[in-house]
Amino acid sequence: MTADPLSTRSAPGEARTAHGAYREVTDARGRVYRVGETDRDILGHSRKIMVYLPWVCMMAISVSEYAYGSAEDTLSKAHGWTQSNTFWILSIWVFFQAGIAFPAGWLRERGILTARRAMYLGAAMCLVGFLALSHLHNVMLALLGFGVVGGVGSGLVYATCINMVGKWFPERRGAKTGFVNGGFAYGSLPFIFIFNYAFDTGNYHEVLDLIGVYVLIAVAVCAFFFKDPPKNWWPAGIDPLSHSAKNKNTASLAKNPPAARQYTPMEAIRTGMLPLMWVTVVMTAGVSIFGISFQVAFAKEVGFGPLVAASSMGVMAVINGVGRAVVGWLSDLWGRKSALVFVIVVLGLAQFGVIWAGHMKNEWLFLFFAFLSGFGGGAFYPMFAALTPDYFGENYNATNYGLVYSGKLVSGLFGGGLGAMVVAAWGYYGAYALAGGVSMVAAALALLLRQPGRSGRDAAPAADTAAG
Repeated sequence: MTADPLSTRSAPGEARTAHGAYREVTDARGRVYRVGETDRDILGHSRKIMVYLPWVCMMAISVSEYAYGSAEDTLSKAHGWTQSNTFWILSIWVFFQAGIAFPAGWLRERGILTARRAMYLGAAMCLVGFLALSHLHNVMLALLGFGVVGGVGSGLVYATCINMVGKWFPERRGAKTGFVNGGFAYGSLPFIFIFNYAFDTGNYHEVLDLIGVYVLIAVAVCAFFFKDPPKNWWPAGIDPLSHSAKNKNTASLAKNPPAARQYTPMEAIRTGMLPLMWVTVVMTAGVSIFGISFQVAFAKEVGFGPLVAASSMGVMAVINGVGRAVVGWLSDLWGRKSALVFVIVVLGLAQFGVIWAGHMKNEWLFLFFAFLSGFGGGAFYPMFAALTPDYFGENYNATNYGLVYSGKLVSGLFGGGLGAMVVAAWGYYGAYALAGGVSMVAAALALLLRQPGRSGRDAAPAADTAAG
């Protein structure tokens, strides 16, 4: 790796930057680790701030997806839209929210778009999206404003936050990524109840405008402090070759060893694992989006009151977010693949459970399976966010994860818009049964995942070798 342009050699095998001295060590497979600089050397404070700031931003943008279903009835009445119109607006939003991840990652890794600028741009576009949803009666203009512009803005914020935490915590990314990712779900909880109880055709302009301003301010303030670590950076105090640590428990590294090397996007595709991850995301995210889009409507059709309908979505959002953090932590103990298969199976079983609860007209049973659906429907996202750098390294993670996450843009179409067609043709019971079956197929595919470049038994670590 090329040292920083301003670095000067301070000792054989060692270089110095404004952050302090560092050296590069190479393992048995040729992977390079930059060691010596602490997080405080680079940031001026603990790297923990790179967990909390992305978390706040993820909570801010969560209203766009997880609370949207609760606002659909009022939006339809206020603008004269059909139910299909409102579902397709969300589907377009999901398409562009997921689709921007890869091009944004490509721009970031080439230095064209810094993390801070990506966040500023995303914040402004989110505001435009809510203003469009508030003031544009023409459904095509609303699709463009909220679906396209707002979706791209949320996607820029989402992708930047996930990549940021993964880079700063390469040795414990499961728990940290899960925590940050969780904010994208339970951050919407206040707005779910606002949209169900205090959102009508008389105040929708003010409510949506204020939400847009809230997202802009929250994201822009946090973005000011965003900063990436240097390429190949590895935390001080943890030997990247032996994984021994002076101050941290590195049990996660035993279950989730670092990538064998840094894979470019084309190399990651050629391993076959990235395409397999993409297909699994398409199927699993489609089921998750289906539940987000239709759970409130299904609850109302069954005959449950507005409190149960709102609570079921609120429970889904909270457990969706908390489940991401819990499973992220568990993946550090169980291994990422085992945790991923577990949550996909839970998601599938929950779809069949929702059918049962609806047939029984049992409100408490319905809320229980809403709990399970929320748990499974969110927890797989941080698993893929952590698996991608685990398999392909951190240096190209913005583009590699962008490719994996782009599967959501396809799932957004069949989870929302196509889901509405299935509901119209088969009814809610048939649609939920199909969703459960799709989840089980996705779990079977996830069993085929394996880390590229490693045999069943790792070779012994090579001796510490200084680069350059």
